[in-house]
Amino acid sequence: MKNVIITLLLATSCAFAQNTMTAEALWKLGRVSALGVSKDGKTVVYRVTTPSVADNNSSGKLYAVPVNGGTATEIKETASLLKDPGVSADGKHVVYDEKVKVNRVYAKDYYPELDKATVQVYDGLDYRHWDTYSDGSFNHVFYRENREGAPGTDILKDQPWHSPTMPFGGSEDYTWNTDGTKILYVCKKLAGTAYANSTNTDIYEYDLASGTTRNLTEGNPGYDTHPSFSSQGVLAWLQMKRNGYEADKNDIIVDVKGVHVNLTSGWDGTVDSFTWSEDGRKIYFTAPVEGTIQLFEVNYPGLTKVAIQVRRLTEGDFDVTGIVGFAGDKVIVTRTDFNHATEIYSYDLKSKSWNALTNVNTDYYKGIALSKWEKRWVSTTDGKKMLVWVVFPPDFDPARKYPTLLFLQGGPQSALTQFYSFRWNFQLMAAQGYIVVAPNRRGMPGHGVKWNEEISKDWGGQAMKDYLAAIDDVSKEKYVDKARLGAVGASYGGYSVYYMAGIHENRFKTFIAHAGVFNLESMYGTTEELFFVNWDLGGPYWDKTNAAARKTYEQFNPMRHVDKWNTPMLVMHGGKDYRVPIGQGQEAFQALQQRGIRSRLVYFTDENHWILKPQNAMVWQNEFFRWLKETL
Repeated sequence: MKNVIITLLLATSCAFAQNTMTAEALWKLGRVSALGVSKDGKTVVYRVTTPSVADNNSSGKLYAVPVNGGTATEIKETASLLKDPGVSADGKHVVYDEKVKVNRVYAKDYYPELDKATVQVYDGLDYRHWDTYSDGSFNHVFYRENREGAPGTDILKDQPWHSPTMPFGGSEDYTWNTDGTKILYVCKKLAGTAYANSTNTDIYEYDLASGTTRNLTEGNPGYDTHPSFSSQGVLAWLQMKRNGYEADKNDIIVDVKGVHVNLTSGWDGTVDSFTWSEDGRKIYFTAPVEGTIQLFEVNYPGLTKVAIQVRRLTEGDFDVTGIVGFAGDKVIVTRTDFNHATEIYSYDLKSKSWNALTNVNTDYYKGIALSKWEKRWVSTTDGKKMLVWVVFPPDFDPARKYPTLLFLQGGPQSALTQFYSFRWNFQLMAAQGYIVVAPNRRGMPGHGVKWNEEISKDWGGQAMKDYLAAIDDVSKEKYVDKARLGAVGASYGGYSVYYMAGIHENRFKTFIAHAGVFNLESMYGTTEELFFVNWDLGGPYWDKTNAAARKTYEQFNPMRHVDKWNTPMLVMHGGKDYRVPIGQGQEAFQALQQRGIRSRLVYFTDENHWILKPQNAMVWQNEFFRWLKETL
């Protein structure tokens, strides 16, 4: 009987817990990854990955669902359903990538007799990237005959270059031309210090017959990525124009008989991803716009005099996060919003209607009270209108007063849209009784190129004024408890916390900074991608002749304003974060402790710029809300 009572109590407790989102519930959700539309066009193939906090890992299952909707069935493999992009059109060859040891790095590479030495030797920068120290190996593209055991040919010929590109490049960095005679691949053919200072990737064409390589984008000094051929054999790719500027306007370029035509040059936005239509007459793409990510199309006129037109296809408070493929007049996409993790949808281009193809988490969400949100337009100090998302607790009562969090977005030039994060999750924050204020401040795409660019070399300027304008405006509402305001953020958002702590004039009662930049000088001296700080900070701290850099390091450096800090702060940082190294968090925590300000350091020894391991993620959530409970 005792066991029965315990079981009933546990069941009641679990049922009650599902009334609002919890960290435990968040990490039980299935994570949907679309793999493609089947070769026969009848099904959509996808993977559902489920994390296990107990086992501290994740496992996945494969499924297929009809393109018109219906019951999903579990499958064991995808090879029979999906076209293998690695196989050439004529079926003769396979393209793939693998690591190749090129440079000597370890002591044993130089001194084989000293086999217990643990030394690493580098002759230039790029000795570490994102979360990994270089071991002298590089990603290289290979091809071989399409038969088992056939030897491969390294088309980068043992050079110290990466393709796929580091740290996030994959199979999208290489592709076959339409007749299988050439391989196109993305590469930054630079090494060491030159590599760390540049964003100049190019698209190269390797000819199998001659073994020769041609640079197709030699005239462009910025990023050239994602080469893709239409069904008619026309090449398109994404391009940023300026070297060193990783957040430049991203345009769609097509090669029209040797002439490079920019299809989106006259459109005031930046492209996330694109896919050719099945007939090769249009390109569909996703892009941020007004706090969301939507689906667009642009026509491909070829050599005709037909005008190029960009057209927005979808509207609503959601993000179209990717294009999966096509089924007749339907585009298959992935979609999220503040209340829902990724699911797969079809969008009918004629009827403008949506159909949910997967419902992996639908039943789970039925037992959870969902948050509501509003779009709010706030006047900035320079007379502009800024979109601000305001997310409310599920049981929101305008007659009550609520503690309120100002969310400080990272990037700095990343869109703040209807995303669904498993860390910075607005649904979870609101479910704990907090109002969340999320401004689309200066430096975010989706509001025109000028708005996006106005943060570079001005980190502590107008963007900070935008943040304060947002929280001041929302705080006028009677339901906001102005005595219980907090500010939270990661990366540039963490920088914003550190900087805001010196200028907020007692608006905030508590702060949380994750992976934040505290000391711009030591950041310049230790971060791995120098092009980022060269562009955004204005250059090196020692260049006294550079007015922009001098202003950045003197006026916009958070560590120079520590004397005005007086507010409790939680500092969280990953030990393997080489983009914003751990020293930034350590310096901030040391300053807080020396100044006698209530503070806590949460150090994730084996995490990078994010928190990826399930149990570490649970600790992150628990520490986040424990700190808010203690200080707000």
